[in-house]
Amino acid sequence: MADTDGIQDTHDYHLDIAQTAETFPLKGCQSLDWGMKNRLSHIFDPKTGRTVMLAVDHGYFMGPTSGLERIDVNINPLLPYANTLMCTRGVLRSLIPPTFNKGVVLRASGGPSILKELSDERIAVDMEDALRLNVAAVAVQVFIGGPFETQSVHNMTQLVDQGNRYGMPVLGVTAVGKELARDAKYMRLATRICAELGATYVKTYFVEKGFETVAAACPVPIVIAGGKKLPEKEALTMAYQAVQQGAAGVDMGRNIFQSTAPTAMIQAVRKVVHENMKPNEAYEYYQSLAG
Repeated sequence: MADTDGIQDTHDYHLDIAQTAETFPLKGCQSLDWGMKNRLSHIFDPKTGRTVMLAVDHGYFMGPTSGLERIDVNINPLLPYANTLMCTRGVLRSLIPPTFNKGVVLRASGGPSILKELSDERIAVDMEDALRLNVAAVAVQVFIGGPFETQSVHNMTQLVDQGNRYGMPVLGVTAVGKELARDAKYMRLATRICAELGATYVKTYFVEKGFETVAAACPVPIVIAGGKKLPEKEALTMAYQAVQQGAAGVDMGRNIFQSTAPTAMIQAVRKVVHENMKPNEAYEYYQSLAG
């Protein structure tokens, strides 16, 4: 028992100040449990409500693609500049320093390689293992319009049920096959389906025409995929246009780690996403850092 002698009378009740609760900054996330909001705050910067996700999960179906031959050499130096890292549990356990204290988004679906039909995925991570790894979210590929559309949607809803049980956000990743048009109409359909069925936030592709309607129609945050490698200025322009039209950030991989100067590129992307730096300025900033 604590010593009761010398206990001071309480008096700091601040009767003239009404109790307040801080508003959570993410779109559509106000009603989530505290634990899920806390995990999301390790993905999205609470000051800006935006994120720069560094995606290095390509190896789960592509193997050691260019730039990811050595995660320890090529990727770990970039970690201080990312809001969060998207990777597989194999890479996380074997190569990512346990001192990395930002959010990790764990790839949770998989199955076929690039040699097979990619849409035939299954859940590849148990939720208990995701909790054991202390990740901030799990990610699942959803193939709207693909041959295995229903299976991929069920993969996501199973993870959503488990995530709700344990306070784990689920990122629905809208996959686009070669046979599907990358236009605003399709993106509105795919992102809305993911959100309606419970995804906490959604990753999709930027489209030049009508992306603002994609972001407006999706009731949860959207981050854009970087996609194939673009010239640095084009990638920075895409990131700028996306966040100005409603995206809550970017999930870039090849446009960062396949850049001529990856460390400079991720810092320039941060300027665009978190400081609204215009593409020309961001490209000059990239060049100055790249030397």
